[in-house]
Amino acid sequence: MMGEADKSYWLLSETSGIGETRDPRLQRSLPVLEGQHWLAAGWRDFWTRPASSLAYGIGVFVLSVAFVWTLVGFGRDYILFPALAGFLIVAPFLAIGLCEKSRAIGEGRDFTLGSMLRAQPRAGAQVFFTGLLLSLLMLLWMRAAVLLWALFFGVTEFPGLDHVVGILLGTPYGWAMLVVGTATGGLFASFAFAISVFSVPMLLDQRVDALTAMATSMRLVWNNPQPMIAWGAMVLVLFGLCVATGLLGMIVIFPLLGHATWHAYKALARPEA
Repeated sequence: MMGEADKSYWLLSETSGIGETRDPRLQRSLPVLEGQHWLAAGWRDFWTRPASSLAYGIGVFVLSVAFVWTLVGFGRDYILFPALAGFLIVAPFLAIGLCEKSRAIGEGRDFTLGSMLRAQPRAGAQVFFTGLLLSLLMLLWMRAAVLLWALFFGVTEFPGLDHVVGILLGTPYGWAMLVVGTATGGLFASFAFAISVFSVPMLLDQRVDALTAMATSMRLVWNNPQPMIAWGAMVLVLFGLCVATGLLGMIVIFPLLGHATWHAYKALARPEA
């Protein structure tokens, strides 16, 4: 019987090129818009006893609104925009209950909102270690955003949400900050997306450690760049709709993306399923 350490090394070997083993899952060639099928499958899961998914979405919506109100109420509105962007980093961890529902549907098991909230990942506490790493990455991005503001505008008081758009779009320093900030944020987002998009459902589904799951996720993204870039763009557009609706869209869109994430994982990491 292969021990857990040996299994982790074997999986990492497949993802990092160590040794001669090559996992055929890492060499799949998918259509660019394969993400449409994941969304369609996620939509079907959403409407399978939809009350549980809607309740999950309402919970995420309430938490998001409370977080935004806390930032504004304590005068931390200057990190609101990077915090919204950072939400995309920790979202896969928050969606683990939705992945559990999709897994239960696929296996023909019963499920309830309680079972979704009490999902027991096969990787055990490793999933919480992954969540901690993603949270730290989000905090690092928020701090980097504050430093970028100080770099271009000095140690000055944040002008408030009512005036910041005019400053960013109406001054040369503002445009420069937008360019540098977008590039920096893109690097953070790309890295976070690569290590989390498949690692969280993998930790739910398999007995692997967090680093192995993140390395596997990164390799799957690296070997399927076009469909994964298209998938990331779809996620970004849907999240933009959430922000445009004052986060109300989160009630439906977050569960939809959570279910779709499970089907993306099955398509790339579990093609035999």
